[in-house]
Amino acid sequence: MKNKNPLIGFLTLTLLALACANPLGTAAPQGESPNVETVVAATLSALTATQPPEAAPQTPPAPVDSAPGLLPRSMYFLSNDAAQISQVFRLEQDGKTLKQVTSEPSKVTEYDVSIADGSVVFVSNNQMFLIDADGSNRRMIFDGGAVDENNPFLTRINSPVFSPNGGTVAFGHKGLNFYSVASGQSNRALEDSINDSGGGLFFPSELYWPETYSADGSRLIITLGYYEGASSAIYYPNGGALVRLVNEQRGIICCGDYSLSSDGSVLFSASPTFGMFAGGMWRVDANNGNVTTLLLGDYDTNPAEVADNPFIAPDGQLYYFHASIPNPGDMVNRPALQLVRSAADGVTGRTILRPETFTTMNEALWAPDASFVIVANAPNEQIYFGGAAQLFYTDGQQAMIPLAPYVESMRWGP
Repeated sequence: MKNKNPLIGFLTLTLLALACANPLGTAAPQGESPNVETVVAATLSALTATQPPEAAPQTPPAPVDSAPGLLPRSMYFLSNDAAQISQVFRLEQDGKTLKQVTSEPSKVTEYDVSIADGSVVFVSNNQMFLIDADGSNRRMIFDGGAVDENNPFLTRINSPVFSPNGGTVAFGHKGLNFYSVASGQSNRALEDSINDSGGGLFFPSELYWPETYSADGSRLIITLGYYEGASSAIYYPNGGALVRLVNEQRGIICCGDYSLSSDGSVLFSASPTFGMFAGGMWRVDANNGNVTTLLLGDYDTNPAEVADNPFIAPDGQLYYFHASIPNPGDMVNRPALQLVRSAADGVTGRTILRPETFTTMNEALWAPDASFVIVANAPNEQIYFGGAAQLFYTDGQQAMIPLAPYVESMRWGP
């Protein structure tokens, strides 16, 4: 249907965002097949999310037997507690010792962990809190105020991100903000651009929120959220320069689905679906924002080459999930991906590392040395966030190790 008025278009975007937004396992409506348009909707999901916990585990996640020192660092994630409230949990390096880190009366919607000292910053009830690594010393550091449910992107706090030294928390609230842990003060570096259409109708022209810092803290990758789409940019905290992407074409490079090289100079991004935007894999020069297409899956490519969750390893090899499929002439969603490794161009020496296919993977957390990847696999294709945590070794010789029945928003701790 063409000739939709802007309000209907925005309401549709918001509804899609709600369907995709961090619901701790809430299923999409039966019969629907979210595709890359779902990714577009998710550009506002952190700002519009309401998070029913019904499909999350009905009991706190239980650890399983595993080898001592299984994990290189502790692993954090969101899951429901015994009261069915979303909380932050920590799985220790043995892969079985589990600790509930937060005990909030309202669900924790987003969080991050400081790799410097294990402090945790999290958002609950549109307030941002900071706690020590052991869960003590809880203090509110920012209050976003009441959320306008008709225009939640106006005031919702989202995407807190620690700087590598733990001294700063970047977060989204009416723009890109930075909170100083030492001084307790915050400042807004970039202001959201909002169109006021009158009568209480507001439309996002360009929104800003952080995703990840480079290892040295000199660069911050941010998402740019639009009325119908999204992009990324590189923000330089020292000086305030903003480098936008160039030559994206039909790519969708946003929302944290990427990997930074160890020196922060190159970003790899991927998308396994195409429809409103192309699927494939891209390389971004973080110095100038120039985008190079490595793989492409679109209506006019046959086969369609799509990928997901790329990771550039310390040795320069690129690990990712890949599928090369006959072009169906229609939107592609949930292709059967396989774990592969190649040179940094995404093509040379590409090798399939394991026999499994992944059709319900919702996120992945890579070992720092790429020796394994932890995948959150949903129980079915209609659930688009979270899933059972399963560890897959990239040597292809060892069996999968189950870690927890439900995880979401996995992070490495210190």
